Amino acid sequence: MGKANNKPLKLAQAVMIQHTLFSLPFAGAALLLETKGVIPMQKLLWIFLAILGARNGANALNRLVDHSLDALNPRTEGRHLPSGRLTRTDLWIFAICCILLLIISTCMLNWLCVALLPLALGMVFTYSYTKRFTWLCHYFLGATVAIAPMGTLLALNGAFKPSYFIVSAAVSLWVAGFDIIYATQDSEFDREQGLYSIPARFGIRKALVIASFSHLVSFLLLVIWGFFYQVGSWYFVGCLAVGILLFVENALVAPGKLKHVTTAAYHINEIVSVLFFVFVALEVYLP
Repeated sequence: MGKANNKPLKLAQAVMIQHTLFSLPFAGAALLLETKGVIPMQKLLWIFLAILGARNGANALNRLVDHSLDALNPRTEGRHLPSGRLTRTDLWIFAICCILLLIISTCMLNWLCVALLPLALGMVFTYSYTKRFTWLCHYFLGATVAIAPMGTLLALNGAFKPSYFIVSAAVSLWVAGFDIIYATQDSEFDREQGLYSIPARFGIRKALVIASFSHLVSFLLLVIWGFFYQVGSWYFVGCLAVGILLFVENALVAPGKLKHVTTAAYHINEIVSVLFFVFVALEVYLP
């Protein structure tokens, strides 16, 4: 059986499993800073599996919830579900397995993570519906992705600290910013279907300003986060690199110039999170 007929590969493509890179490196950076590089390996395994299950289960549910909309949108009608390359049963089985992985992994951590599991599950299950009633859907998505660093930190210590909210807000605004950029290409479709998004509500020009402002605040919060750990130059060089990439990302897209939306919203941000993690690792491990 060739690659084209490989169902696991199709499922990975359908949920864009590579976009786990949006949340995982920030969770890794949080883990390194909080532990000063002395990683509890058993917890690391369960944290990784929980993030993997949450992110990919959420995206599978998103594909199921948006099935009919994806079939109507010329941009998305070729996705695996509307094109018939996968069935709803395939994605339901995958989603349930991912959610079970999240639940089991969380139960292997601590009581606070278990207590907050219903909230996490609620966000995972509901974020796909938010664009049906609020243009703040981008920020709800950001908060859902920010469960990864927050959950990682809570798994390590079993208690909240102010610094945890700083990094979670930074990740939330970063994700919301690039999701707004991505949504510019569907602004007309969203209006026609009665869906809510910042581009559909305010227009593309204002939406891009809101995305840029979200990224600016995200960058500043990352800088502030470093002061909680008394970091040195490597960390702030990493913040500068992130800031430059975010500037390039926002500069690539303008009203009437949307052909680079996927590069700006997806490809650059896959680099942002990994690059930030690399500089945090350098900060932690280099003398």
